[in-house]
Amino acid sequence: MSNSFLEQTLAGKTCIALPYCLPNGTHVQVMDEGVIRFEPKNPGDRQLDMVLSCGIHGNETAPVELLDRIVSQILEGQLKVRARVLCVFGNIEAMRQGVRCIDQDMNRLFCRLPDVEDGDEARRAAMLEMQLMRFFSRSIQDSKPRLHYDLHTAIHGSLIEKFAIYPLPPQGRDFDPLQVARLASAGVDAVLLQSTTSTTFSFFSSQHCGAAAFTIELGRAMPFGQNGGVDLSKMQAYLEGLISGDLPDGDVVPAHLGLYKVSREIIKQSDAFVLHIDAKMDNFTPLAPGTILAEDEGMQYVVHETDARVIFPNPDIAVGQRAGLVIVPTESYLR
Repeated sequence: MSNSFLEQTLAGKTCIALPYCLPNGTHVQVMDEGVIRFEPKNPGDRQLDMVLSCGIHGNETAPVELLDRIVSQILEGQLKVRARVLCVFGNIEAMRQGVRCIDQDMNRLFCRLPDVEDGDEARRAAMLEMQLMRFFSRSIQDSKPRLHYDLHTAIHGSLIEKFAIYPLPPQGRDFDPLQVARLASAGVDAVLLQSTTSTTFSFFSSQHCGAAAFTIELGRAMPFGQNGGVDLSKMQAYLEGLISGDLPDGDVVPAHLGLYKVSREIIKQSDAFVLHIDAKMDNFTPLAPGTILAEDEGMQYVVHETDARVIFPNPDIAVGQRAGLVIVPTESYLR
């Protein structure tokens, strides 16, 4: 290929295509614009099925460049495929324009069928849900482990650069320390255990596909070509290892990895909402007890937790969406 899959996608030159084989026997199929599937030459050799997604927010380019490098290595025969892998470049039009979204935040548009709103991003989210269900249906049939890593960067700076959000597991299941331990080998320094349902891509694959799913934040959002300040070498090596069948050995969560749980969501209830903390505050900034976080129609959000931190403060969201999360350290993996 003269251009990478990403370059061809952004140029509008990819579309649904018939499957084909690389010289090394890897099966390849473009499933939709920006969605490409790889299957090993010997299906019986695979140990897991994995979705790698990025660009759900179009201006979060470091993960997009990372996934493009991995896809290029597979297509050029440099990376042996011993897993089923679905690679997803999410919000293509937003990537083309270098913006977070066009009309709607795509990572608030999953798990919303049948009342999903109309619009290009809503339809794109529904299509991606279909692709994941189709991909993981084979995994369920073959009783193969299922992973989904949705790769992002944050709009804020962060006191912890690389961290993961672990969606609330399906009813009857708890968070899995093994999955957290594996992420530590990929350079992730903290994991946040969600306490509520969500409308994110990773929550969809956890709830509806039974996948071990994570939203992974890898530094700060920067334009294409300006991501030299973030080191993703550990994450790239980890993902390449999974694809080539080299599962991590570690099953103990290292002491340096911080584990947090969501204490509260700050929900914007009306247009009268006012955020009283700095909207540009770094993720994981400590909050003193008694701090007024926000006000909304006479109601105050006040910090009452011990050792509380804040992540994702953002007042510029639609009514009904979260304007930030209050988190606290934890040692428990129970729901």
